[in-house]
Amino acid sequence: MASATCWRCLLRPSDRTAGRSLQLRAFTTFPRLNATKAPARKAVEAPRSGTLRIKKKAFVKTGRPVSPGERKAYRKRVVLSNGNALAVQGMQDLSAETTADEALKGEMLGLPGVVVDQLRAVGAFRPTQGWGLFRKPATLAREETVRLWTEMHEVEGGGERRTLRKIISGERGVGKSLLLLQVMAMAFSKGWVVINIPEAQDITIAHTDYAPIAKTDPTQYQQKAYTASLLGQVSKANNAVLSGLQLSQSHTLPISLQSNISLSRLADLGARDPEIAWPIFQALWKELTTPSTTDAPRPPVLFSLDGLAHTMRASNYRAQDFSPIHAHELALVAHFVSHLSGQRSLPNGGAIIAATSASNSPRAPTYALALSQLEARAAGVPEADIPAPSPFDAHNVRVLSALRNLDVIRLRGLSRDDEARGLLEYYAASGLLREKVSAQSVAERWTLAGGGVVGELERAVRGMRL
Repeated sequence: MASATCWRCLLRPSDRTAGRSLQLRAFTTFPRLNATKAPARKAVEAPRSGTLRIKKKAFVKTGRPVSPGERKAYRKRVVLSNGNALAVQGMQDLSAETTADEALKGEMLGLPGVVVDQLRAVGAFRPTQGWGLFRKPATLAREETVRLWTEMHEVEGGGERRTLRKIISGERGVGKSLLLLQVMAMAFSKGWVVINIPEAQDITIAHTDYAPIAKTDPTQYQQKAYTASLLGQVSKANNAVLSGLQLSQSHTLPISLQSNISLSRLADLGARDPEIAWPIFQALWKELTTPSTTDAPRPPVLFSLDGLAHTMRASNYRAQDFSPIHAHELALVAHFVSHLSGQRSLPNGGAIIAATSASNSPRAPTYALALSQLEARAAGVPEADIPAPSPFDAHNVRVLSALRNLDVIRLRGLSRDDEARGLLEYYAASGLLREKVSAQSVAERWTLAGGGVVGELERAVRGMRL
């Protein structure tokens, strides 16, 4: 065992290495001795979440805030004139004298300024119809247009006035809304009273207020704000006609009226106060459908609606027990459907016309079945081959009875030789189509447009222009 003295010797520094230093030359190639010591890097602490957090600058809002309804108004705005487009020379304007001319098939007709203002007031123009490509609004007189104009001309003829009840159907882009616009333009030019519901979904998707109407069985619901807006459109568009018509019947209204008040003033009262809008609308309709006399003449009425499928199914509104409210239980929809089905007529003549929509159509099995049956009968299909109800779908009896005896206008593509050629010649005269219109070019574009589909034809020409 080592002594304590030996352990103390080991702890003492050695005399051999004391005072000896490592001798280095002024220059050496040994990297460890010649390299400069790198500065120490500062350790970066990793974030606790495992990702690098970068603090962003706060977004500073500039300008005024968007007011309620501004985005919707911008989305639905319609431009009806283009100052850079060429003016088409020699184009005939639409008038009451030219609406029933068979020679107008395939011709472009300009819309007068007064009629344009009336059509804009009732919401007849659509943002997707390309009105802003031309100097002034114009429309193509196709075969179905001339036929409808002729029938509406016969409504005003001698003898008993009748009511036209029609549905405009067809594939997407064939011009159903355009044909409805042409009917309204002709009605305005003839001095009819036009009431139009431009979007049927606006009264069925539950974004407007509603309230039950007392003493109605089954319960019906009024839409005060929408009815007031509709009365404002009717008053503005038909002011020239309604201002010359005075009150001739007695009405039970929440407000007192003068005996010689004009129908235009009556509609304005309902437009200003939504609480009395529905009773005012009923009073206005009663005045318009009063049999015409020498002392109190009454013009024909055109009542139109676009997007019929939305009115043939359950709406998004709810009853008091939270059960869905069918669209036919909405007072305004029930009023239109009762005239469309023929339950109520127009004593002074007129037309009840509805258009379907292929791009915005909800699922409604009963409506689809009834429409297919009407189209089959209009095409002359034998009764044994008419579509039958599906056993897997529950069908609504009210919808089937409302669409039982109606005339259906099935729109298809434009005819190649006259209608499509006339439209392409109008495009070329306006500067939209920069090439000569020949039989070969018409055939090519007619084929590329799916057999003369108006929407596809315009889209193809616009793409080539750009």
